[in-house]
Amino acid sequence: MEGTGGHLWSTADTAINRTLTPDAKLAILSNLVRARVFEQAALRQFGCGMMGGWLNLQIGQEGVSAGVQSLLTPADHTISGVRGLGFAIMRGLPMKECYAELMGRRTGCSKGKGGMFSFFSPERNHWGIHGVAAAHTPLAAGFAFAMKQRGERGVAVCMMGDGAVNQGVFHETLNLAGLFFLPVVFVIENNGFGMFTSVRRSSAFKDCLARRAEMYDIAWDRCEGHDIYAVRSCVAPALERAREELRPTVLEIFTFRYHGATVADANNHKYRTKEEIDRHKQHRDPVDLWNQRLIEEGIAGESTISELKDLAREEAREAITWAREQAPPDVGEICEDVYWETDHQTPASGIGRHFFND
Repeated sequence: MEGTGGHLWSTADTAINRTLTPDAKLAILSNLVRARVFEQAALRQFGCGMMGGWLNLQIGQEGVSAGVQSLLTPADHTISGVRGLGFAIMRGLPMKECYAELMGRRTGCSKGKGGMFSFFSPERNHWGIHGVAAAHTPLAAGFAFAMKQRGERGVAVCMMGDGAVNQGVFHETLNLAGLFFLPVVFVIENNGFGMFTSVRRSSAFKDCLARRAEMYDIAWDRCEGHDIYAVRSCVAPALERAREELRPTVLEIFTFRYHGATVADANNHKYRTKEEIDRHKQHRDPVDLWNQRLIEEGIAGESTISELKDLAREEAREAITWAREQAPPDVGEICEDVYWETDHQTPASGIGRHFFND
């Protein structure tokens, strides 16, 4: 096993960060701001009854997604767990389609049928938000396997929460990824709680979660998620390992969510104190810290983040107005987009044999 030892990166002076241009740094700031504004507006729409079902917010954790996204290419495939709304925006899904999906409109990114746990965009190689912990991890391995078989030079990146690491399917996936040398990177966004249960209460293994990768002969590393430079320094070697050596990696990135497990989490301030949440907002907020970095580097002025927020808010307002005017799917469409065979009226669909021959 060739592990990385688990570095806690703390410097911008690494090769991958020295390659960042001023425009690229501003693009990261734009991703951070747009993702946050999108979710803040979604929360307000949920509160006034325009959305139903689940709404799991990423607010406070955007630094992980922004750092990862800044290193990806169009050939790479991505998939996320429950806290993936902001990441979907960063991957290029239009706000209009995303709000329409959350409102159950037929013009949504999944035709209004999936709500939050959908957000698929095949043309962007983004394969959705998945609500069952770790259920998407074998899909990520499958994308990696397909790319390897086809000779494509891409990476499958799987975003997941700390609550997913104790699921059996994740360990089965790690075993296959290590055994078959798959170009996949598993990113554990460790915000300290799986739903309402702390990592210490849910995991018998008290060392960092990523170190479990050693059992499967897989490299691992860890870093702090509020620091974009740290995230990039941690993620870049994993992507390189996947592309050049066809080897998987498990990364653990420490982060923090400001809101509850879902919008219905009434105990948000019971298993975490308000003082703890406020401390993270004041001292470890990824949006504010990145803006401060750019000011110190002479790339952005004090007004930059205000301008970006204004642009994002206007984008969100226009998208919400548009989404509210869209129609929901017809009842007659309820059986569409379930099986490919049924949609395309194949012979198999007429006899109910969707997956097997005689």
